Amino acid sequence: MHAPLQPRRLARAWRVVRDGLPSMGRYRRYILSLAPALAVIWGVTGLYLALAPARYASQMTLILPGSGAGGSMNVESIGQASGATASAFSSATLSPTENYKRLIMADVTLRAAANRAGEDENGFPDPVIKLADQTNVVEVTMTGPTPAAAQKRATALRAAFLAGLDRLRDDEAAKREAADRHRIADLETKVRRAQRRLLAFQGTSGLVSIDQFNKRIAALDDLQDRELQARTVQGERRAETRKLAAALGISTSGARAAFLLKADPLFQSLLGRYAANATARTERGATLGEQHSAMAESGAVDASLRTALTTRGKALTGLPAATLLSFADLSVAEGRARMFEVMVNDSSRSAGADAALAEIRRQIAEQTARSGALVGQAATLSDLVRDLRVAEAVFSSALARVDTNKADPFASYPLVQTLEEPSLPRKRASPSTLLALAGALGASFLLLIGFLLLWLRQPIIQKLLPNA
Repeated sequence: MHAPLQPRRLARAWRVVRDGLPSMGRYRRYILSLAPALAVIWGVTGLYLALAPARYASQMTLILPGSGAGGSMNVESIGQASGATASAFSSATLSPTENYKRLIMADVTLRAAANRAGEDENGFPDPVIKLADQTNVVEVTMTGPTPAAAQKRATALRAAFLAGLDRLRDDEAAKREAADRHRIADLETKVRRAQRRLLAFQGTSGLVSIDQFNKRIAALDDLQDRELQARTVQGERRAETRKLAAALGISTSGARAAFLLKADPLFQSLLGRYAANATARTERGATLGEQHSAMAESGAVDASLRTALTTRGKALTGLPAATLLSFADLSVAEGRARMFEVMVNDSSRSAGADAALAEIRRQIAEQTARSGALVGQAATLSDLVRDLRVAEAVFSSALARVDTNKADPFASYPLVQTLEEPSLPRKRASPSTLLALAGALGASFLLLIGFLLLWLRQPIIQKLLPNA
């Protein structure tokens, strides 16, 4: 069943070709119509290859490192200054390769490249830039009439681009430095203001440091310890004095007066004569009556000596006569006199202890009265010192940060490296003989297809519209 179908199809195709074939008279018209069009296509191709100026393409490849940089510096007793530069490719919205593409194609860059190449600014061609996806690579193509000219243009374009980058970096650094200097000047003013406030307070209060405040508090504690010791010594001295006074049956003032009389030669001489006369009178009184002349004479001497004793004793001590006469036993009681001496010495030491205790208590009262104001002054001093230290730390950190920021000039404009130097073309880029011939052949093929459709139009129309 399938064998007869093949001859039928061949017969139908032959009828289509046979019926569509023009008459022999129309072949000439087809050739005359087709020949001029083919002549134009190939003539234009030949003229293009013959007359089009030769163009050579020099290529270079630039690459941008993708990592950031960072660093820190510790300043002793001040703090830490750190700086970090994020990667230029860390932003999802900004692309440094796109920025650099725009910068390469900028008019100022092209004019600078033309001047470097020694060419007219208006005749310098635009570069062709290609950005490779998912890379940091920028491919730049520059054309020229000769291989050397193309390479020279590419080299000039790269130099102009890098010079533009350096200019932008310098301008950014200058503006940042000006802003930093203004900021540092403000911080320095704050430091000086804090210093003046601290010095003024130290001058008016007399409190220079917290250590001085601590020493004053420690001195108050030491005074309180000394007061306790002085009270102990005072108690001991008074106890010894009271014990001797009780043993001697005399007060401290009386013992002091007796000791003073004991040290006076005239009083002691009168006292000795008075005691001797009293002894003799007592002995005579045992055998003689009161009316005897010897007893009367002894009484007169006794009265005279008593008057002399009281007069001398009163001149020395200011004590009354009755009290002075009670010290008559000093002339014969040397042991008792030594006890008086000890009692007087203990009384003197007790008085010294009283004076020392009084002075210590006066100093404690003075320091205690000043401690309230001193605490407030210490708090103010601490605040002023802290403010000064903070201002100095911020100022020093700002200075250090300025230096660390200068260490990385590629923060805003990333570093550019040349991966491939501008090449010296080995063959011309245009006109391309292969592309020209391919274009001419394509045009000729389309022309033949068009004429073929015209050739077969009648059988196609009859097939589609059999009743037409």
